[in-house]
Amino acid sequence: ARSAISFDLLRRVFEYEGYKTIFARNITDIDDKIIKKIQNEGKTLQELTDFYTKRYKDDMAKIGVKEPVIEPKATQNIDAIIEFIDHLMKKDCAYVINDGVYFDVQKDSGYFSLSHRKMDENDSQSRVESNSQKKDPKDFALWKFCSDEEIGFDSPWGRGRPGWHIECSAMIKRHLALKGSKYQIDIHAGGADLLFPHHENEAAQSRCESGVDLARYWMHNGFVQIDGEKMSKSLGNSFYLKDALKIYEGEVLRFYLLSTHYRANFNFSEEELLHSKKRLDRLYRLKKRLSSKTSSANQDFKESLLEALRDDLNISKALGVIDKMISEANEKLDLNPKDKALKNELGANIALINELLGIGALDHTYYFQIGVDEETKSKIASLIEQRLEAKNRKDFEKADEIRDELLKMDIKIMDTAEGTIWERDLSIG
Repeated sequence: ARSAISFDLLRRVFEYEGYKTIFARNITDIDDKIIKKIQNEGKTLQELTDFYTKRYKDDMAKIGVKEPVIEPKATQNIDAIIEFIDHLMKKDCAYVINDGVYFDVQKDSGYFSLSHRKMDENDSQSRVESNSQKKDPKDFALWKFCSDEEIGFDSPWGRGRPGWHIECSAMIKRHLALKGSKYQIDIHAGGADLLFPHHENEAAQSRCESGVDLARYWMHNGFVQIDGEKMSKSLGNSFYLKDALKIYEGEVLRFYLLSTHYRANFNFSEEELLHSKKRLDRLYRLKKRLSSKTSSANQDFKESLLEALRDDLNISKALGVIDKMISEANEKLDLNPKDKALKNELGANIALINELLGIGALDHTYYFQIGVDEETKSKIASLIEQRLEAKNRKDFEKADEIRDELLKMDIKIMDTAEGTIWERDLSIG
């Protein structure tokens, strides 16, 4: 989720700046882990991969990640993968041994130029691709042989399935490669854990196959870590987005994951998530004060926000710009709460924030009542009505008891000129 959100932000900034952006997200729908899961669950390859692909897409939509322009699948590009390997074989950059076809890293003079590792730091690669027949321990599988009974595809070298690294290079060449350029694509993004061996191997095999570099820029987001002393009470040890989404609205999670610079490691804790939500609350409290009409965003605010994001997606600076705008907006509205022009401009500011950061688009009433089911809403409405009746009878002790009961339900109430309104407050419990 963090990687997806980080580069969704990058894409949004490019598109706002007027660039035509072809954003690709590939689907690995065949690998050893999938094969093992098929054996354990007794499902077909398509049943299993369709299920998890749909779930992934649903989760991405919930955290505001825009749909890719193209989304190629490995199984739909087997011919491109085989053709890619064939080119490497003809250039003497690959060879066949007992369990598959391997890339010869010695044929790439630029190997390690991406990750800047030293020759004695490749133990992880050697363990993953261990075979005594390999020319070099760093050599990696392009095509893994399998029996006729296993899920696989026919190739000139024998029945098998693609290695992990080859599918990305082959799909980039087929769907994205720029013609006549020294780079096949402008930007290749992913998590820091993919830098080696995955991205290093992609870069190597693409260099040898095409004679040009795979990407002009490589961007890597930092790791997500967890502080054991602040382990999530609600989520337990789970690190899965699907579990977090059962408790927190997608936009709340998106804002939290955005709040640390994409290259920095991110330390997850539920305490910090709730602190982050309070910061997001301020945006929606401002939205509550505005009308639905908008005009144009404030030019100074717009330029300051873009200036921060243009600086390697400097999210801390960008959020500081937003915080300042909210504080100044509330001060101006306190002085002149009926200033329609100001309200329209502020509404446009929030629309700009949503376009660039993917936050602020929810209805403010919905936002402050997120996570409360219809049955509980009915109970809250009933308790608020009972409290009003108690206050009318001047039974203030009963009214306070009802307020306390609502607080135990993590519900905070506010008496306004328009009546009593309520919000869910996760910091109460």
